[in-house]
Amino acid sequence: MKLNGKVAIITGSASGIGRGMALAMAKEGAHVAIVDVNEEKGKETLAEIRVHTEGMLFIKDITVQENITQIVEEVVKKFGKLDILVNNAHVSKQVLFNETTQEHFDLSFNTGFYPTVRFMQAAYPELKKNKGKVINFASGAGIDGQVTQTAYAAAKEAIRAITRVTANEWGPDHININLISPIALTPGVEQWKQHAPEAYDAMVNKIPLRRLGDPENDIGKVAVFLASEDSNYITGQTILVDGGSIKLH
Repeated sequence: MKLNGKVAIITGSASGIGRGMALAMAKEGAHVAIVDVNEEKGKETLAEIRVHTEGMLFIKDITVQENITQIVEEVVKKFGKLDILVNNAHVSKQVLFNETTQEHFDLSFNTGFYPTVRFMQAAYPELKKNKGKVINFASGAGIDGQVTQTAYAAAKEAIRAITRVTANEWGPDHININLISPIALTPGVEQWKQHAPEAYDAMVNKIPLRRLGDPENDIGKVAVFLASEDSNYITGQTILVDGGSIKLH
């Protein structure tokens, strides 16, 4: 039980990669607070978590600062502490660079970048107290410069930047801050696969391991590692959990 008794907040955790991480951490003993806007899926994931450990569910809009502060306060009130923060939630739209508008940037930064900043700031006192772990999310969209991903890539690279900064600033506080850059078979990808099987197969064939990652068994287990004491000497790093698609130098 690598995370026995630890307390985690995971945003965007009602389904997909977030759900996979929530289940993986719960099975390792962590108490998990699910944060999402999908109440139905959130309740389903909470029920799955409670088979293994305690959990909480917050159906909150994390573009609102007050909601973020409230979530952190209520988690600490219930469990007495906070050890792990996972900033996974993000929404964006895919359009070509020349068609990208201020609204596209606002959507991506308001749902991904700014909540990451605000959750980290709100959680800092507890993370410092408990020598906590932060897991943020990068993307091949930013690292590799994928077409139609201007706003999303910009926000993800901004998240990578503040992760490196805070790794330096919070290192003396014994807080580890790292990033996961994943490729995973999420419900959204499953839907796309049904509608565009040839495009899906072409994407998979470009991955050296010839498959997409499983949200729980591939992405979730790396998140468990980064949230555990096994990763105590790793900080400020981008961990590519993408089947070998991108190789950083």
